Amino acid sequence: MTKRALITGITGQDGSFLAELLLEKGYEVHGVIRRSSSFNTQRIDHIFQDPHQPGTRLFLTFGDLNDSTSLNTILQQVQPDEIYNLGSQSHVRVSFEIPEYTSEVTGVGTVRLLEAIRSTGIKPKFYQASSSEMFGKVVETPQRETTPFHPRSPYACAKVFAHYATVNYREAYNMFACNGILFNHESERRGETFVTRKITRAATRIKLGLQDKLFLGNLDAKRDWGYARDDGGALWLMMQAEKSDDYVIATGETHSVREFCEATFSYLDLDWQEHVEIDPWYYRPSEVDLLLGDSTKARKELGWEPKVGFQELVRLMVDHDLVLARNEKQLRDLGK
Repeated sequence: MTKRALITGITGQDGSFLAELLLEKGYEVHGVIRRSSSFNTQRIDHIFQDPHQPGTRLFLTFGDLNDSTSLNTILQQVQPDEIYNLGSQSHVRVSFEIPEYTSEVTGVGTVRLLEAIRSTGIKPKFYQASSSEMFGKVVETPQRETTPFHPRSPYACAKVFAHYATVNYREAYNMFACNGILFNHESERRGETFVTRKITRAATRIKLGLQDKLFLGNLDAKRDWGYARDDGGALWLMMQAEKSDDYVIATGETHSVREFCEATFSYLDLDWQEHVEIDPWYYRPSEVDLLLGDSTKARKELGWEPKVGFQELVRLMVDHDLVLARNEKQLRDLGK
């Protein structure tokens, strides 16, 4: 029998990779998208055009994590076997500007979805996208499943709430509900306001003379950067386990924003120091200095391991953005 999966946040980086993976495994995939005056499905549009990714098994429906009625309706109509909750306001710096909205979508939205599962009486497996940002001001390094949380942003606070809500529903209602504590995971599909993609996008434009400077904040912040496509496999493996649990997903390596700049500009034969300048606006009111994950539990129990290393990740992103920059330059040179 064909399994049916429901993904919130399907139009995002993680959602698009997960949709591809599930379709490859023969799932029928349903994605929740918010109603907007403009289309934002560019990360999944190719699925409908790719004969190897049959679009007839991908369905999109309007809904919102801020609207419990829409969630109840969707669950009753779709009757999913697996639910992947990837939807959120996920930009940490922006969460300081819109803390209430971030809390509603990222935190309370998870409870709305869990409560919709409970009230409709369906029995799907549930995945919650937790975040390494929950560790915040870390009390031990590396961070593992038992490391205490100390969130340092409204986004991280909302994620902690959603994480423990998932644990609570698992224990209170015997739900199959798991948390994936994913450390930073990047790709060519990362939003351009996130620091890694901001760097690769700017560096390729600088290489082709389309811009001269890149403005960043804290260059000393260190992160455990993996490849988003690798992490999608970890999500699926968690949902196939005999019992639900929580897992850290990380590479076990940490690199600073400065190192990411060095690797990116070096790959393009550029000196990053000639083009990168500091803008205090990009500093967070409270910074997270170091994140480094210990994914031993996931490797042992799920058989998961990352395939793409730091340097290869940088090259993948730069190669993709270099094509975009060349296209942009060609249009400019044509006077369009």
